Amino acid sequence: MDEVVESVELVEPVAVIEIDDEVQPVTDAALETTENLKPAEPEPPKKSRTGRNLPAAVGVAFGLLALLALTLAFRPEPFVVFVAIAISAGMWELKAAFEHANLQIAIWPLLAGTSAMIVGAFLGGISALLTTFILTLLAIVIWHFGLAGFERAPVSRTNIMASILAATYLPFMAGFVILIMGQHQHAPYWRVALLILLCVANDTGGYFAGIFLGKHPMAPSVSPKKSWEGFAGSVLLTCLVGILGSHWVLGLPFTPNLSLAANPAYPGAVWLSIFGSAIGLGLLLGLVGAVVSTIGDLSESLIKRDLGIKDMGSILPGHGGVLDRIDSAIFAAPFIFLILSIANQFHYPVAY
Repeated sequence: MDEVVESVELVEPVAVIEIDDEVQPVTDAALETTENLKPAEPEPPKKSRTGRNLPAAVGVAFGLLALLALTLAFRPEPFVVFVAIAISAGMWELKAAFEHANLQIAIWPLLAGTSAMIVGAFLGGISALLTTFILTLLAIVIWHFGLAGFERAPVSRTNIMASILAATYLPFMAGFVILIMGQHQHAPYWRVALLILLCVANDTGGYFAGIFLGKHPMAPSVSPKKSWEGFAGSVLLTCLVGILGSHWVLGLPFTPNLSLAANPAYPGAVWLSIFGSAIGLGLLLGLVGAVVSTIGDLSESLIKRDLGIKDMGSILPGHGGVLDRIDSAIFAAPFIFLILSIANQFHYPVAY
């Protein structure tokens, strides 16, 4: 009996599309083309080399500067209110940040103390600032002892120290911004503007110098993106702003009038060269401003790293939280206040 062997040819299955009652074969290449017709996913916002959303950061920065100019333009009271609100918002951010480490700060005494310190500095000067600061510390201790008694729990010394840190770091140091405004009665906003411009110059100079020239990290374990080249850029730009500000805001000549050194009212040619010229005082303001502003940035970065968070908040797109924006200014304020106070003792004429 003959065996009939039928060969069966195996073929790959193909997809079909029915069009007008006709069956049309569709190849793999056509399927790939069909898949490519799917709508593309929207691209995420472009970020700079430092990880920021640069357009948002620039827009927010200009908006904040415009708001500051508006609060300073006519009377000092709106600026005092603005500072109190900003520091109170920063206090809420610090409270949320400390909670990551199971730390509970005395938020209500701190908020009350914030308003008291800012308003006290405006109305009563440095003595009122110190008085309200001490009263705030006393209220913090009473709050924690009272809370421990109510909850029948031991008093947490760690929470007390965290609350004291919050009171010192935010409202007390921010009070010096108000004191700077009180150093000149006729147009107090110019000196505050000088402080703000020094901080802006520090951030701007460090940002661009760090992007284009940064190679040597300053503190890689704390803030990996900060470099020594960026710090040099901060110093250069803050010194330039300090010199121009000392000339236009404080009314100092670019070079000192050394003939005044013979006057017994002045301590000598060296001090006169520093505090009696826009170049000398501007270089001092720029160098000190860059150093303490950078220390302020690194200090907050260290706090965030210890707490395991990236930003203090998210209310300011491209910047993070309020504290991420004002940390350098509140650190620089006491030192700028001290330098300007010494310069005032020389009784140099001021333009404003």
